[in-house]
Amino acid sequence: MQDGRNHQTGATRRTLIRGASAAAGLVAMPWVARGQTPIVMKIGTPTLNDCQHEWMKIFAGLVEAGSKGAIKAELYPASQLGSAPRMIEGTQFGTVQVIVMPPEFLSGVDTRFEVLGAPGMFKDLAHAQRCLQAPEFNKAFLSSGESKGLKGIGLFINSQMVINCRSKLETAADVTNKKIRVLGSAMQIEQIKRLKGTGIPMSLGEVMPALQQGTIDGVLGSTPVMTALRFYDAAKYILETEHATITVASLASKLWLDKLPKDLQAVVEESGQKASRDVYAWADAFDQSQKKVWLEKGGEIIKLPAAAHDELMKLMRPIGAEVAGRKPAEKALYELLAKTSETTV
Repeated sequence: MQDGRNHQTGATRRTLIRGASAAAGLVAMPWVARGQTPIVMKIGTPTLNDCQHEWMKIFAGLVEAGSKGAIKAELYPASQLGSAPRMIEGTQFGTVQVIVMPPEFLSGVDTRFEVLGAPGMFKDLAHAQRCLQAPEFNKAFLSSGESKGLKGIGLFINSQMVINCRSKLETAADVTNKKIRVLGSAMQIEQIKRLKGTGIPMSLGEVMPALQQGTIDGVLGSTPVMTALRFYDAAKYILETEHATITVASLASKLWLDKLPKDLQAVVEESGQKASRDVYAWADAFDQSQKKVWLEKGGEIIKLPAAAHDELMKLMRPIGAEVAGRKPAEKALYELLAKTSETTV
């Protein structure tokens, strides 16, 4: 009888041990799987060696550290994952995990993405950055693409707006009859229209050949991007209109993000917000340094006199309310931005 009890006790003990081991295995499995096969996160942007590229580097480091290697970031600057529309589609379908670009590129997805291009909204770059990080506006803006499969995770400043041209521009009136590349949003097209020019939507990879061939006369954009892509070889003149601000949005594939464990979702979203705060100082310093590079490479920069800038802003400021006012959801977001700008010190 004693041997029988011992046998039963031993069998029971072995069963309990096996059960406990199996349970422990179930708990550990996600972490083992993460350690053995990192989740690939492809991050794409149209530009190279600018603040968008720098944000990618900061973000990648934060995510890899925060996930303890469970997520492995792969960076694809310079449109390596395709043109902006192709990257946007890839992110919606989950083949691209994160994209980084001016939100105007996404105005075809939802017109609310264009409101940050409204002229005369911010006092300077520092004020613009503070407004973008204001919790209520930040949350509202970054949610604009969720119903279309795009989860906003970051918003930050690139630079002030300038016009780059093949021929010398000394005043905003010199844009008359010129074909100027824009990002495709109604907000930017209207700005060129007010200057009696024609806004031509075009992907970034097409711009240099178009400038060289004379298909377009100039580009509405930022000095750092133009310098990084050597636009001074085809169009050496920059007019610093500074009538609007170029911003950048970072968006994750909602399809991909929703499949991650909750803790890793939090890592991605929190890293996106932190990278958007951390990159500002770098972007501001880089903007100033690239103006020097532009001049060193033989380019010219003309700054509008104060009186001419004031006249330009009288022409430009109404555009935001007029364009945004065409659609209720866009109008509401624009009004929130205007309120945020007024109340943000």
